[in-house]
Amino acid sequence: MTPNKINTTYMKISQILVLITAFIVASCNGQADKKIEVLAPKAFSEKIHTTANAQILDVRTPEEFSGEHLENAINVDWKQSDFETKAAEYDKSKPVFVYCLSGGRSKKASEKLSEMGFTTIYELEGGIMKWNSAGLGKPLDKVVGMTKADYLKMITSDKKVLVDFYAEWCGPCKKMEPYLTKMGTDPASEVLVIRIDVDKNKTLATEMKIDQLPALILYNNKKEEQWRNFGYISEQDLVKKIQ
Repeated sequence: MTPNKINTTYMKISQILVLITAFIVASCNGQADKKIEVLAPKAFSEKIHTTANAQILDVRTPEEFSGEHLENAINVDWKQSDFETKAAEYDKSKPVFVYCLSGGRSKKASEKLSEMGFTTIYELEGGIMKWNSAGLGKPLDKVVGMTKADYLKMITSDKKVLVDFYAEWCGPCKKMEPYLTKMGTDPASEVLVIRIDVDKNKTLATEMKIDQLPALILYNNKKEEQWRNFGYISEQDLVKKIQ
């Protein structure tokens, strides 16, 4: 065999090996992705009810859990150092259902559970906020926080009003807090900024259909909603929206 033919054969073999390796990697990634299935609230509820002895993990803080939680859920706080130790007590071969308040922590927790070897993970899309918004939560026995009437009084102003619905544990909320605070305390600002903690105002959050965080609502001086945004928005983009 000539040197040229040897080189050509070697190149073909190398290409085949590269393709095989890529296929194996893609297959492994695909299998890992299939471990986690994100379900809308109603589908999540149906899956729980059709699963015998469902393992349901609420990965919020104990304080949040004590306020409200899904029936038969167990609190395993994602942000605690013993999360893996506690999660390892559950059967990895059986389905596990994971949720938090709005989906941020449950996503990270689900990925960690997958790394730990759990074979079937169902994650609640939008967390318990979207669960309640879909009408699946238990009605609150009493008003928690401000009422809708209180809210309407708060947004009465001769300026534009920007309402920021947030939570203390929410990463994007924390990231946006400095420029929202600056905007709200600037004497020259043409916008009144009101920040509302959803954990302390659950009734209002449900009535306003706040099912993702952070949530911003902009009103004109006639209390008419002009714009609504869910999720992180940069200071530059926010200023453009308000102008």
